[in-house]
Amino acid sequence: MSLQSWLQNSWLVQHTTSPEEIKNLLAISDRDLLACQVKQLPADWRCAIAYNAALQAATAALAVAGYRAARDNHHYRVIQSLEFTMAPGRKFIDTLDGFRKKRNVSSYDLAGAVSDKESDRDAQTRGRSPRGRGKMD
Repeated sequence: MSLQSWLQNSWLVQHTTSPEEIKNLLAISDRDLLACQVKQLPADWRCAIAYNAALQAATAALAVAGYRAARDNHHYRVIQSLEFTMAPGRKFIDTLDGFRKKRNVSSYDLAGAVSDKESDRDAQTRGRSPRGRGKMD
Protein backbone atom coordinates (compact mmCIF):
# COMPACT_ATOMS: atom_id res chain seq x y z
CA MET A 1 0.00 0.00 0.00
CA SER A 2 1.17 3.54 -0.76
CA LEU A 3 -0.25 7.05 -1.00
CA GLN A 4 -0.53 6.46 -4.75
CA SER A 5 -2.70 3.39 -4.15
CA TRP A 6 -4.79 5.41 -1.68
CA LEU A 7 -5.28 7.97 -4.46
CA GLN A 8 -6.42 5.20 -6.80
CA ASN A 9 -8.87 4.03 -4.11
CA SER A 10 -10.25 7.62 -3.88
CA TRP A 11 -9.15 7.86 -0.23
CA LEU A 12 -6.99 10.86 -1.13
CA VAL A 13 -7.09 13.66 -3.66
CA GLN A 14 -4.08 15.38 -5.14
CA HIS A 15 -3.33 18.69 -3.50
CA THR A 16 -0.90 21.48 -4.26
CA THR A 17 0.19 23.13 -1.05
CA SER A 18 2.10 26.28 -0.28
CA PRO A 19 4.58 27.28 2.40
CA GLU A 20 1.86 29.53 3.86
CA GLU A 21 -0.62 26.65 4.16
CA ILE A 22 1.95 24.46 5.92
CA LYS A 23 2.96 27.32 8.22
CA ASN A 24 -0.70 27.92 9.13
CA LEU A 25 -1.41 24.24 9.82
CA LEU A 26 1.65 23.95 12.02
CA ALA A 27 0.75 27.19 13.83
CA ILE A 28 -2.67 25.71 14.66
CA SER A 29 -0.95 22.55 15.86
CA ASP A 30 1.44 24.52 18.07
CA ARG A 31 -1.39 26.67 19.46
CA ASP A 32 -3.44 23.60 20.32
CA LEU A 33 -0.49 21.84 21.87
CA LEU A 34 -0.18 24.75 24.30
CA ALA A 35 -3.93 25.05 24.87
CA CYS A 36 -4.37 21.36 25.71
CA GLN A 37 -2.15 21.86 28.75
CA VAL A 38 -4.53 24.32 30.45
CA LYS A 39 -5.56 22.34 33.55
CA GLN A 40 -8.68 24.46 34.11
CA LEU A 41 -10.28 22.92 31.01
CA PRO A 42 -12.19 19.66 31.33
CA ALA A 43 -10.09 16.58 30.55
CA ASP A 44 -12.18 15.55 27.54
CA TRP A 45 -11.80 19.03 26.02
CA ARG A 46 -8.02 18.96 26.61
CA CYS A 47 -7.93 15.58 24.87
CA ALA A 48 -9.88 16.97 21.89
CA ILE A 49 -7.50 19.92 21.64
CA ALA A 50 -4.43 17.64 21.83
CA TYR A 51 -5.97 15.42 19.18
CA ASN A 52 -6.53 18.43 16.91
CA ALA A 53 -2.89 19.43 17.35
CA ALA A 54 -1.82 16.01 16.08
CA LEU A 55 -4.39 16.04 13.29
CA GLN A 56 -3.21 19.41 11.97
CA ALA A 57 0.44 18.30 11.98
CA ALA A 58 -0.50 15.10 10.15
CA THR A 59 -2.56 17.14 7.66
CA ALA A 60 0.50 19.29 7.00
CA ALA A 61 2.65 16.20 6.39
CA LEU A 62 0.08 14.84 3.94
CA ALA A 63 -0.12 18.20 2.15
CA VAL A 64 3.67 18.32 1.81
CA ALA A 65 3.42 14.89 0.15
CA GLY A 66 0.96 16.38 -2.38
CA TYR A 67 -2.33 15.05 -1.06
CA ARG A 68 -5.29 15.73 1.16
CA ALA A 69 -7.70 13.20 2.61
CA ALA A 70 -11.03 12.68 0.88
CA ARG A 71 -14.14 13.50 2.89
CA ASP A 72 -15.05 9.91 3.79
CA ASN A 73 -13.16 8.85 6.92
CA HIS A 74 -11.16 12.06 6.70
CA HIS A 75 -9.61 12.01 10.18
CA TYR A 76 -8.89 8.28 9.98
CA ARG A 77 -7.11 8.67 6.63
CA VAL A 78 -5.05 11.64 7.81
CA ILE A 79 -3.82 9.70 10.84
CA GLN A 80 -3.15 6.50 8.91
CA SER A 81 -1.26 8.46 6.22
CA LEU A 82 1.48 9.12 8.78
CA GLU A 83 2.75 5.64 7.93
CA PHE A 84 3.83 7.02 4.55
CA THR A 85 4.55 10.68 5.32
CA MET A 86 6.48 10.55 8.60
CA ALA A 87 6.93 6.83 9.37
CA PRO A 88 6.61 7.19 13.17
CA GLY A 89 5.84 3.50 13.63
CA ARG A 90 2.65 1.54 13.99
CA LYS A 91 2.44 1.99 17.77
CA PHE A 92 2.38 5.79 17.47
CA ILE A 93 -0.25 5.71 14.71
CA ASP A 94 -2.42 3.27 16.67
CA THR A 95 -2.16 5.51 19.75
CA LEU A 96 -3.32 8.55 17.74
CA ASP A 97 -6.16 6.49 16.29
CA GLY A 98 -7.19 5.57 19.83
CA PHE A 99 -7.29 9.29 20.64
CA ARG A 100 -9.48 9.81 17.56
CA LYS A 101 -11.98 7.25 18.82
CA LYS A 102 -11.91 8.64 22.36
CA ARG A 103 -12.43 12.17 21.02
CA ASN A 104 -15.45 11.00 19.01
CA VAL A 105 -17.05 9.53 22.14
CA SER A 106 -16.33 12.59 24.28
CA SER A 107 -17.41 15.05 21.57
CA TYR A 108 -20.59 13.33 20.40
CA ASP A 109 -21.75 10.71 22.89
CA LEU A 110 -20.62 11.13 26.47
CA ALA A 111 -19.30 14.12 28.40
CA GLY A 112 -16.52 13.26 30.82
CA ALA A 113 -15.42 10.17 28.89
CA VAL A 114 -11.75 11.16 29.25
CA SER A 115 -9.94 11.20 32.58
CA ASP A 116 -7.32 13.74 33.60
CA LYS A 117 -4.70 10.98 33.36
CA GLU A 118 -5.73 10.13 29.78
CA SER A 119 -5.76 13.78 28.76
CA ASP A 120 -2.27 14.30 30.16
CA ARG A 121 -1.06 11.21 28.29
CA ASP A 122 -2.63 12.48 25.06
CA ALA A 123 -0.79 15.78 25.36
CA GLN A 124 2.48 14.02 26.13
CA THR A 125 2.10 11.75 23.10
CA ARG A 126 1.36 14.73 20.86
CA GLY A 127 4.45 16.43 22.25
CA ARG A 128 6.47 13.43 21.04
CA SER A 129 4.94 13.61 17.57
CA PRO A 130 7.09 12.72 14.57
CA ARG A 131 7.15 16.40 13.66
CA GLY A 132 9.51 17.04 16.52
CA ARG A 133 11.64 20.14 16.26
CA GLY A 134 12.94 20.84 12.81
CA LYS A 135 11.54 17.87 10.89
CA MET A 136 8.83 19.88 9.13
CA ASP A 137 9.60 23.43 10.29
